[in-house]
Amino acid sequence: MKRSDLRAIDFLGLDRVLRRGSGEITSEEERALLVYDRVSGAHLLACGDGAAGEKLLERRAWDCALLMVSDYALGLKIFEKYGFSEKLVCRQVAYFGEKPAQDGRLSVRTATEKDLPMLTKHYDLISEKELESVVSRGSVLLGYRENCPVGFVGEHLEGSMGLLYVFPEFRRRGFGGELQKQMIAKTMEEGFVPFGQVEKDNRASLALQKKLGMTLSDRLIVWMWRRD
Repeated sequence: MKRSDLRAIDFLGLDRVLRRGSGEITSEEERALLVYDRVSGAHLLACGDGAAGEKLLERRAWDCALLMVSDYALGLKIFEKYGFSEKLVCRQVAYFGEKPAQDGRLSVRTATEKDLPMLTKHYDLISEKELESVVSRGSVLLGYRENCPVGFVGEHLEGSMGLLYVFPEFRRRGFGGELQKQMIAKTMEEGFVPFGQVEKDNRASLALQKKLGMTLSDRLIVWMWRRD
């Protein structure tokens, strides 16, 4: 698979880890590419052909604790075939526009180790260990309104935007969108295409992505992992 193909919306995760230098190509075919990311510990499969992707995974899937497959049908097949215990089916989203304008209501700062107790109290969708790693990489932004914390947003270890949380008393005021705009701007300033993954049935989040001008892929991707 050509490196230029990785600029397509479905393959931005592989493009990110290779461009930042943490990704290593472990297997390659004309129509498929398997990359291991040292930061997240994830194996990422891009394929334009399900058969080619399956061929690559026959060599490595048994050894993957965390795997992303860009082909939905293949992902479901691999999940069953290799005994993964958990999966998440997502729609990939990406931002290809100009750097978004801020409305000035929020100021932001980068979270530090001192903020971990607050972050772990309110966000439990990833492990505390993973959250510590995300913070140590400077990948979480805290939003403030008149010196009062409003919420936070971040970037997962493999580079996708996420960790969006708005404190209950500040919800339904558009702050979630403003936080994500801040993360989009930060990502663009670092020279990358902002992208994220939204659970396929999360209508509220998908609606927010459209409102922010994100492009939604027509394809579904599958994340899968094994319990410790």
